[in-house]
Formats: sequence, structure tokens, C-alpha cells
Amino acid sequence: MKHNAEVQESRHDGLKWAVVITLLVVAVVGNTYFADQAILYRVLGVVVLCAAAAAIALTTTKGRDLAELAKSAKKEIQRVVWPTRPETVQTTAIVLVAVLVVGLMLWLIDTLLGWAMSGVIG
Repeated sequence: MKHNAEVQESRHDGLKWAVVITLLVVAVVGNTYFADQAILYRVLGVVVLCAAAAAIALTTTKGRDLAELAKSAKKEIQRVVWPTRPETVQTTAIVLVAVLVVGLMLWLIDTLLGWAMSGVIG
């Protein structure tokens, strides 16, 4: 039974996506067409049209799936154990020292190879 409801929603999803695309196109074209108007009015128009497009997009099956994914991602981020400040500083220092050492090694190798090639070429 749920499958039939999803098929019914999917049939209207195409129309909703067409409306979303139309609203976005109207926002872009309208912003260009009204280029001589104040920027505030153009920005407000684009924001309103994009908000309407987003609201319609969230009513589709893919939009609800995206909202569910965002909720799950937020829950997952809350479960992450973030490093403390001293751990972050220590790790950053290690990376900087490693980059400095590798950079010096590459500079030394480049200098030696340049010296050797200038000796061979003359």
C-alpha cells in the first residue's frame, strides 16, 4: 500500500520539480531583466523565489529524503568526539614540522641535482 502512495507522489514530483526549475529560472532572468532597479529589491526577489523553490522541492520524495539525511548527519556530528585544543595544537605542530622537513629535503635534493647538472653541462 505504501508503494502505491509513493508512486502517486512520484507522479506529482515531476510537476513540482518543473515548478522549482521555473522559479529558479524566473529568479535569474528577473534579476537580469531588472538590472536597473535597486539591488535590495533584486536580492529580495531572488531570495523569495529561491525560498519558494526550496519549500516546494522539500515536499518531493527526494526533498524529504534530503531533509532526513540532514537530520541524520546532525545527529552523527553530535556523536563525534572532537579533539581538545591541546591535541589540535600538537597535531598542527607535528604537521608543520613534517612539512618543513620534507620541504628542506626537497630543496637540498634540488640544489644538489642542479649543481650536478651544471657540472655535467658545463
